[in-house]
Amino acid sequence: MKIVQKALMFFGLLSLCVLFIYALQDAPTDENFETKLINDYNVYALQVPEDLEFSGETLPLKNPDILERMDRELLVNTYWQSNGLLLFKRSGKYFPIIEPILAQYGVPDDFKYLAVIESGLTNAVSPAGARGFWQIMKTTGRENGLEINDNVDERYHLEKATHVACKYLLRAKAKLGSWTLAAAAYNAGNAGIARRLKEQGVSNYYDLLLNEETGRYMFRIVALKEIMNNPKKYGFNFRDKDLYTHIPTYKVEVDTAVTNLTKFAEQFGINYKILKLHNPWLRKPNLNNKSRKKYLIDIPEKDYYSLIE
Repeated sequence: MKIVQKALMFFGLLSLCVLFIYALQDAPTDENFETKLINDYNVYALQVPEDLEFSGETLPLKNPDILERMDRELLVNTYWQSNGLLLFKRSGKYFPIIEPILAQYGVPDDFKYLAVIESGLTNAVSPAGARGFWQIMKTTGRENGLEINDNVDERYHLEKATHVACKYLLRAKAKLGSWTLAAAAYNAGNAGIARRLKEQGVSNYYDLLLNEETGRYMFRIVALKEIMNNPKKYGFNFRDKDLYTHIPTYKVEVDTAVTNLTKFAEQFGINYKILKLHNPWLRKPNLNNKSRKKYLIDIPEKDYYSLIE
């Protein structure tokens, strides 16, 4: 009998140990975002929120065509999970640069999502020749004071390109009358949107019959705004520390030619690659600067990269 009791006690203790080990493995840890994540690979229909708006302008979701278009973009952008997670990560790095410039011009904060759909917050290159986060064409860039040549292309300069985008949007708003139409004009041009409004006898983006790209444009912006403001609602799980962060830099003034940017970078304890990552507007291994123009080159603070020996 004692042997049986001891055996039962042994197996009871063993069971408790197994349960304890399992509990430890299943317990919330930093590795699983402080909460247990549930692997759920089911696909669900989404409920389109009733109060969606862009820059204070409400979407007419009672219109079944508008509802279906909005539903499409919410579905596409929710279930393209890898791309969505990258957008969240990049936003932590680049929104803090974009947001204050929009505010400076009085452009609604919602327009940062226009940059998201234009480029995915990368220095993208379009087949039509647009460049950078804001996908600025060469003519538009030059008309707004950007230097664009083989040596320097300031469409890749995020701060300067954001200033250009703001100026364009303000002109479009003044011409077309609403922020929604101004955003659409960023894709199709002021003249293009104005012409279609006149041809179709309407005054609202949501009443226009447009090509596929421009017709989806506003819905994509609003979908990304909704998803990026409500990540958990749409199944995105991450911590603040999972987001990419802006690396502090200081500016070095240059008003002469730099014949070798590799040697220039080494003076500041970084290599050529790091220099170009922070200054993608420098397009060659040298800076000609025949006009003796004053350039400000961003140098990352030394704590963020290993120094060159």
